[in-house]
Amino acid sequence: MKKKINIGVIGCGYWGPNLIRNFNSLAGCRLKTVCDLDERRLRHMKELYPAVDTTRRMDDLIEDAELDAIVVATSVRFHYPMAKKVLEAGKHVFIEKPMARSSAECEELNAIAAKKGLIIMIGHTFLYSSPVRKIKELVQAGEIGKLCYISSRRLNLGLFQKDINVMWDLAPHDLSIILYIMDEHPLAVNCQGNANVTVGIEDIINLSLTYRNGRFATVQNSWLDPRKVREMTIVGTKKMIVYDDIQPLEKIRIYDARVERPPHYDTFAEFQYSYHYGDLHVPYVKQEEPLKVETQHFIDCINSGARPISSGHEGLELVRILESASLSLQQGGAAIPLSREEVQPDQEARVVSAAAPPEGVRTPGLPSGLIPPASM
Repeated sequence: MKKKINIGVIGCGYWGPNLIRNFNSLAGCRLKTVCDLDERRLRHMKELYPAVDTTRRMDDLIEDAELDAIVVATSVRFHYPMAKKVLEAGKHVFIEKPMARSSAECEELNAIAAKKGLIIMIGHTFLYSSPVRKIKELVQAGEIGKLCYISSRRLNLGLFQKDINVMWDLAPHDLSIILYIMDEHPLAVNCQGNANVTVGIEDIINLSLTYRNGRFATVQNSWLDPRKVREMTIVGTKKMIVYDDIQPLEKIRIYDARVERPPHYDTFAEFQYSYHYGDLHVPYVKQEEPLKVETQHFIDCINSGARPISSGHEGLELVRILESASLSLQQGGAAIPLSREEVQPDQEARVVSAAAPPEGVRTPGLPSGLIPPASM
């Protein structure tokens, strides 16, 4: 029989309680300890989960020999130092998105994990949702024909962040889905945006990824929209898919719609586009909480040693895009090539040093003397 995996969670703020709830419900693990600097949050967690230990000291989790893995659900600027400490203590780590503030930090974490034979998993939750997996299945099966482009919008009023802009906050969701569906590394990225409320922190951005063969993907993120929008359109040569995550049931709609040009014509007057309007199909998608699937996957990967769907490799790729998009943002939307060194899982331990972040990209460091808060 597989032993129960003992889990600790750092961060009981915005997203941490959702992770705590799901890990506590899994039969294959034991939620042993939660950590946060806020005593009120800890008291609340203790009321909900009396059997779980609470602490304000991260080192209590690091030094606990019974803990097999630790979840880091804190502000982005603390992902790297905390995850590094977890890995160096010989424990598996689950890091909320984005993985870290720079690709250099991500590469170092991946190298430590590979050297010690540990699992790194990133909280790209939508990769574990039934609608996104269904879309991936439809695209791979050729149901929509040749994939042309993907357009994504993730908009709402707030929540404003103090240490990252709207792109680093919201775009990881869209980018992780796009990378998963495209199943190909983009060639370049360009990004434009504005800081309308807080100086230096963009609250609206438009990002575009360029792919081979003329394919591309666009992402619009905003903290300044009156409506909550979570919509993605996937356009193919035969059919089109609209994914609306706000819808309670019909999250995916497949449109049998396309434009065809005539194969032969003698004069321009004879040239006419043919518009095809077919049926609208709503496929059945099993309803289950993506976070429950995600947390179970983390436990399964620890037991089997398998590479997670959202491993440190996927986390690194996404952060590289965010870095380059940040550089494009500072250059007024200039296209930034996305170079990529192919590093296989068994080669990660040989990574000695990572490339520095693109010049000019803001990656604010941890202020000296500041105790890392565990609230997200």
